[in-house]
Amino acid sequence: MRTMLINASPKRRFSASSYFLTLQRLFVRGTVVSLKLRNKSDYKRILDELPDADAVVFCLPLYVDSVPSHVLPFLKEMEIFCRQNKVCLSIYCIANNGFIEGRQNQPLMRVFQNFCVRSSLKWCGGIGIGGGVMLNITQILFAVNVIIFCLNAVLNGIQSGIFMDAGIISGFLLRVLILVFLNLGVLICIFKMGRAINRGNGYYFGEKYTRILLPSFVFIIIADVFFTLTSIFQGGIFKGWLLKK
Repeated sequence: MRTMLINASPKRRFSASSYFLTLQRLFVRGTVVSLKLRNKSDYKRILDELPDADAVVFCLPLYVDSVPSHVLPFLKEMEIFCRQNKVCLSIYCIANNGFIEGRQNQPLMRVFQNFCVRSSLKWCGGIGIGGGVMLNITQILFAVNVIIFCLNAVLNGIQSGIFMDAGIISGFLLRVLILVFLNLGVLICIFKMGRAINRGNGYYFGEKYTRILLPSFVFIIIADVFFTLTSIFQGGIFKGWLLKK
């Protein structure tokens, strides 16, 4: 079994798509090939791998209710390649968006389903994830918690001679469990998709929609603060006023 994981996010690093593919890789057996799709220079590398693959998982963000603009021309190239070379593949998709509703990704799923019909490939379904940006931040929070745990252990060891204090351990485990809970819907769906991929023969997974496990009103408040701060630091609010229109 040979599975291709294609990160189709336009971001160079720290993308939510990269995070979700890292999780997906944990549950896929056999040979796994990870590739990036960002521009035309990536086309040949991906197309050369297709004849040897059994399944392909596209992971990408939702842009204006569809695929990012750089992905569409690649799908056209892939359609021609698969038809000319009689490539038979199972196609899966992991889509994420900044809204909290995972079903916002449904139009993107239709794009891939139609692509499979035109390319004579087997559409096997996908996962639509809401709150993808916030879920991506949880991996950063996990790393921060590990660093804080290590620092607390060292400082406590210096002061009292006991490095693994029960209070430090319980506090760390509680914070980790909270982060895992926020990702629980995604983890369950990705685990199930992994099982479908491992069964092979184009096993139909269906379309599953999930989200960050956070109340909507809390999500909206946090998202508003996050995107406001992002705009300020990137010049979206203040610098934009001075730009020539």
